[in-house]
Amino acid sequence: MNYLLVDTSGNHLSAVVKYEGKTEYVFEPDCGVNHSVRIMTAIEETLNKAGAKLCDLDFFGAVVGAGSFTGIRIGVSAVKGLCLAENKPALKITSFDTIAYNRDSGKVMAVIDAGHNGYYVSGYENRNVVISPRFVRGEELNGLSDGYLLLSYGEIKGLKTEIVSPLTGLIKFAEENGDKASSDINSLSPVYCRKSQAEEGR
Repeated sequence: MNYLLVDTSGNHLSAVVKYEGKTEYVFEPDCGVNHSVRIMTAIEETLNKAGAKLCDLDFFGAVVGAGSFTGIRIGVSAVKGLCLAENKPALKITSFDTIAYNRDSGKVMAVIDAGHNGYYVSGYENRNVVISPRFVRGEELNGLSDGYLLLSYGEIKGLKTEIVSPLTGLIKFAEENGDKASSDINSLSPVYCRKSQAEEGR
């Protein structure tokens, strides 16, 4: 199974290529506003490391959120374009998957800081989603997370979580779910969990 994965949903940028049993990647932990500048170059760098061309790969995957509204759109649009150009199926991956798949089993809750005492969350048991992705406030999170280990890919002020790698979870998810890649590239629909600040201000 050979693939390309892209994640621009947070401050980090991940580009992963697996080809002929070798996995190569570019991971930039603090890419932020440079996603649009770096994404195609990072993909090219990773392909070169792996000695692969896009046509050699079986599917392309993108992280669809929740997270940065702008970052999500950049990653999803880039991968959709590549799927169309190369006629490849698409694998939809959530930010919560990249967090939760750092654990092989047990009850975990993937938490993403949404700012202003708000969080994007999703609950997993043995890597199966049991609490659907949603936006919650601090007091609601306290009740919802009872019995779950809280995981995040960065420190969240005022919240105790175990910090895990979005890159590791991204690769593990693709390895276990690559057979779910779809010929319908519109399956790469962004997961926002809430309205943007601009929309909320209307």
